Amino acid sequence: MLLQRALANGEAALTAEVMPPRGGDPSRALEAAGALRGWVHAVNVTDGSRAVMRMSSLALCRLLLDAGIEPVLQLACRDRNRIALQAEVLGAHALGLRNLLCLTGDPVRAGDQPGARPVNELEAVRLLQLVQQFNAGQDPVEGSLPDGPTALFAGAAADPQSPSWSGLKSRLARKKEAGARFVQTQMVSDAEALKRFVGELAGPLDLPVLAGVFLLKSARNAAFINRVVPGANIPQAVIDRLAAAADPAAEGEAIAAEQVASYLEIAQGVHLMAIKAEERIPAILQRAGLAPLKPAA
Repeated sequence: MLLQRALANGEAALTAEVMPPRGGDPSRALEAAGALRGWVHAVNVTDGSRAVMRMSSLALCRLLLDAGIEPVLQLACRDRNRIALQAEVLGAHALGLRNLLCLTGDPVRAGDQPGARPVNELEAVRLLQLVQQFNAGQDPVEGSLPDGPTALFAGAAADPQSPSWSGLKSRLARKKEAGARFVQTQMVSDAEALKRFVGELAGPLDLPVLAGVFLLKSARNAAFINRVVPGANIPQAVIDRLAAAADPAAEGEAIAAEQVASYLEIAQGVHLMAIKAEERIPAILQRAGLAPLKPAA
């Protein structure tokens, strides 16, 4: 798999994110992912992000694989008990998916159906432990998996700008011990926070980091992100820069490109998020001085 190979070889690893549709037609999401072909190693598919109804991440990941695009299945614990999570993980492996990002999931209160009942039997660390068991060929109930171990490449999420440094340190260590092989961060707006996170926490754990870069479209968009996205903390200086720009969309691209170039000097890779504007990611990467990926040998 391209992502695993890039991380293992110490290359600059690039991932981007697409959101499943709010409906049964995947064509828009497939088109968005297609625009990223040849520019990123893998494409994440979100799973109920912000607790909003979307098509199954598993279904869209399989469609991406059919289209020749390497997916990263995001799997959130919020809506499933352990039996459902076990089924989803094994089903993903059977469908040929290998990259898996293990998440706790945004709280239901953040979404548009606050009356929905969350499950939350497991959280990210225990989901990572479950994947680790499967990769070791272990059945959590009956000893050994009858058809042998799975071969899943599991990752975790983290927020380098978390207000609780001790909590971040403890949780990252637990994720590493539970089997995390890489970290994709939430959007990062402070390079110094990223540098400290990589140097003091992820680096000593030998966890490669893909730093989150979010494409902002306008000052209003940035303020909205700060208001509704858990953990978002876009500085006022960035919002003011977008507000003063003659072309806020172009300024947003410039900010994202600056972050890509800066973060690749600190972390092993970047993870780009450009909701409903994925086709602009190649331009951001070019502006950051990156070229299309070389075809695999």
